[in-house]
Amino acid sequence: MEPAVAYNICPIHATINVLGKKWTILILRDIALRKINRFNQIKRSLPGITSRVLILRLQELEKTGYIRPDLIKDKPRVVEWQLTEKGLDTIPVLLSILEFGVKWCADDVFEDHKPRTMKELYPSLYENTESVRFQSTES
Repeated sequence: MEPAVAYNICPIHATINVLGKKWTILILRDIALRKINRFNQIKRSLPGITSRVLILRLQELEKTGYIRPDLIKDKPRVVEWQLTEKGLDTIPVLLSILEFGVKWCADDVFEDHKPRTMKELYPSLYENTESVRFQSTES
């Protein structure tokens, strides 16, 4: 498949340069989908991540425009990480990965090893049909 417009670097490659780093997608998942947005909350939600790596990933996500800090309190310093417009645009990507995982990685994801649909997993997302952002490709 050839693009109609030439590009310098494959858009998938450019995206993976940031989002493909270890822990990055899970950090975005926490902020975007789980509403876990403080440093220590994120660290607790990701067993195995070191403080140093979490700081690096948060800095990278901020530098590349996916998240921004929201200063809640100055002393002691309390920051909540918020998605930017660019970060919000990762939500459909995260949901696609989630949808793929519940269908094709069911052996690892569920005790009963039974694949699920997004509608089965998150029925409340489908109650409001006006919510286009969270609708999947399933019928």
